[in-house]
Amino acid sequence: MYGKDAAGVLAAILGHIAFYCEDHNIPPLTTLVVGKGPGKPGDRIPLDPAKFDEEREKVYRHNWYDIYPPSEVDLAAAYKAHQK
Repeated sequence: MYGKDAAGVLAAILGHIAFYCEDHNIPPLTTLVVGKGPGKPGDRIPLDPAKFDEEREKVYRHNWYDIYPPSEVDLAAAYKAHQK
């Protein structure tokens, strides 16, 4: 997306990941995807802005090799559950 007007393109995709992480009590991977200007995740990502740095550090410290990757169905279910 470099050099493109891509604001909001990843919102739904990142939402699926954010809600899955939230539901499974794992650090929010979405803290690694930031806007060029603010250097923070998008405002529609479920993350307390005051805890951004702390949550990002949890992502770096987490043992990701200990987690079985979610399926497309798992991600869709997490997203749908939060749309109510």
